[in-house]
Amino acid sequence: MNINKYIDHTLLAATAQSEEIQKLCFEAKKFGFYAVCVNSSRVKVAKNELVETDVKIAATIGFPLGACFTEAKIAEAVKSVQDGADEIDMVINIGFLKDGKSAEVQREILYIKKAIENCVLKVIIETCYLSEKEIMKACELAMQAGADFIKTSTGFGSRGASYDDIKIMKKVVGEEIKIKASGGIKDAETAMKYINLGVHRIGTSSGIKIIS
Repeated sequence: MNINKYIDHTLLAATAQSEEIQKLCFEAKKFGFYAVCVNSSRVKVAKNELVETDVKIAATIGFPLGACFTEAKIAEAVKSVQDGADEIDMVINIGFLKDGKSAEVQREILYIKKAIENCVLKVIIETCYLSEKEIMKACELAMQAGADFIKTSTGFGSRGASYDDIKIMKKVVGEEIKIKASGGIKDAETAMKYINLGVHRIGTSSGIKIIS
């Protein structure tokens, strides 16, 4: 198994500078990672480094809180695609989900997916803040809205992914949409366990350590 092809090589720190994004891209090319994952303002830098390579670019949207206006998320997603992003990792409005505003949460996902057309949409639900019932509901809404992936975490919450999160998510989505686990995955043993549970992508800043 080529575990490197499961990895979104990630740098989302507020302090990340251009040179660090360039280094991230160099590493992604060198080690054959599937994608890099960067903040939306850094997509152009990544695109310049990854032109004519197979490495995809994922941009985070509404990150990390998910609490901004839908219109702002749409604009950020569209600009990211224009700048060269292949994939969009958006954060849902977690407070709306917990309020029971399912229609609003689903509509936002739907609008963003429509705006980015054929680009891949990953929906971050930040499982650390959700009950099992809320995780299941978020998965249902993402599927109904046409998302390509459901994703556990931003890495900025109170914890990252857990095996129990993935089991709950897998029970809901089955093979309908894919799952991305992120947050706290730092070694090969942990990564393999997630993959064996049915995860299709792993978001990590420890990709080199994992494949080494």
